Amino acid sequence: MKPSRPYIVKALYEWLLDSDLTPHLLVDATQENVTVPHQFVEDGQIVMNINPSAVRDFYMDDQAVSFNARFSGQPMDVYIPMKAMLAIYARENGQGMGFGGEPGVEAYLEAELTEVEPSDEVGVSEDKVEKSKAKRPALKVVK
Repeated sequence: MKPSRPYIVKALYEWLLDSDLTPHLLVDATQENVTVPHQFVEDGQIVMNINPSAVRDFYMDDQAVSFNARFSGQPMDVYIPMKAMLAIYARENGQGMGFGGEPGVEAYLEAELTEVEPSDEVGVSEDKVEKSKAKRPALKVVK
């Protein structure tokens, strides 16, 4: 299944612009291939204003968002892979969406998560508890 994140990001971006709101991206700056101004990164994350008045050469496809913007007066090419996007929302009211458990997110995970089988044992190892915490919830379509 193709990841839904690019479709959701594009739709929310258009919706925010149509509503005369300012779209912002919350980005995980620690991800591979992210090109952002690191002097503005806090706790591994950065918020990017992607309003057309704030950026130039804006381009969004299924793999990434890229644009040129000025930071402290210096122009910079920004590149944000879809897997690094944590949320898209409006600056004015916070309306938007966070990402992580949407359909197709498996395509962005670098390592497969292993499923933990229920155990009949009285004690459960800490290792199994950690693995079960890492497993994300998912919906399954039943026809």
